[in-house]
Amino acid sequence: MMRGVSKIIAVVLAVVMLIIGIGVGMVVTPYVTPPPTPTIKTVTETRTVTVSAGTPVGGLSGEIPIGALLPLSGQLGKFGENDKIAVELAVADVNAFLERIGAGWRLRLYIEDTETKPEVALEKLISLQAKGVKAVVGPMASGEILKIKEFADSNKIVIISQSSTSPRVAIPGDYIYRFVPTDIYQGKIAPAYAKALGVTHMILVYLANPWGDGLAAEIKENAKKHGIEVVDELRIPEAAPDYSAEVASLASKVNELVGKGISPEKIMVVLITYGEAVTFFHSAREYDVLWRVKWFGSDGTAFEYGLQEDPKVAEFVTTVGFPSPIAAPIGDNYIGIMKQVKERIGRTPEPYAYNSYDAIWVIALSILMTGKYDGETIRSVIPEVLKIYYGVSGYIKLNENGDRIGERYWIVTLSKTPEGYEWILVAIYDCIADKVELL
Repeated sequence: MMRGVSKIIAVVLAVVMLIIGIGVGMVVTPYVTPPPTPTIKTVTETRTVTVSAGTPVGGLSGEIPIGALLPLSGQLGKFGENDKIAVELAVADVNAFLERIGAGWRLRLYIEDTETKPEVALEKLISLQAKGVKAVVGPMASGEILKIKEFADSNKIVIISQSSTSPRVAIPGDYIYRFVPTDIYQGKIAPAYAKALGVTHMILVYLANPWGDGLAAEIKENAKKHGIEVVDELRIPEAAPDYSAEVASLASKVNELVGKGISPEKIMVVLITYGEAVTFFHSAREYDVLWRVKWFGSDGTAFEYGLQEDPKVAEFVTTVGFPSPIAAPIGDNYIGIMKQVKERIGRTPEPYAYNSYDAIWVIALSILMTGKYDGETIRSVIPEVLKIYYGVSGYIKLNENGDRIGERYWIVTLSKTPEGYEWILVAIYDCIADKVELL
């Protein structure tokens, strides 16, 4: 059976690649504003495929309900807005493709707001199941994934998260796929970047949730390998209205280090939050010593629109520098989706939006190649789809836990330009070489 399935999907994907824009010799243009970098070209064979119009493809008909659990409010609200547009674009593109090949079914998308809260994510997944949904894109946060995992596994609902990175979710054989690398990669970046800048002491400030705890632990372990001393850790609450007490404690610790003769330039504060960074920086800017240390962020703050939207925070961030890493798309197929999202909301989306777009396509192709809509079948066939599928985020190679294998991270920071505050590319982390290249 798998041989026949592979033949079907090879034909389907040949058409899909033409539709979603794989061309010949396209030049990679990063959607951030980088210094001059070498161009990369992708050459892809263009194939002609004949499909008999009007002939139903597969045994399904009517509307197939799929879901998206997105944080349209809460601390990841801006990311959720980006990804909402990406999944809507993907569903429209998939349905146009299905019409073109004569399939008798279409996707119907149900989007639910998780509010960036694990308990709400579970409530909304239960609601989606009642609508007949058996495949879901999202949720974004690792705490949300951990909360819904048992229900998803028990009810055989396929979950494809575009951005959950906690190693705690790396469990083989479950119904959770993650189209993003785990923090075993991201945890190496801050220490490597700090080492390149001559940093000797590090303070970790992180959210008290599974993602924050996991990433902080990875960074701490890797800091030791680089000979960097982690002198303090501040575990802070999610979505607090004020962080003045935590910032005061941080400033006190930095002053203590400076009093011992350690230069502020040798001290790095690693801030692991989502949109909470905006509130945190409002207090941090009140302390002179915190303008003098080095700062580093995470994928929770890379492309965080709130940082550029607030003038006082943007001034602080652009003055001190706040590089933040995020897993980057491979290739240049993301550019078309990037432009469409930016046209709709006026800002550049984070790369996880491209993973969301790809997740819709992978679900649709899994349904198309089997002619079935049930979670167990979709889960079993996704690895076969990914062997051939080349999406807007590039090839998606999974490990034994169903998580994406890391290839490259962008390290971006906020910069003031004549047009306003924009995210620019300042470094690249190569996962395979385990090396940070400053640009």
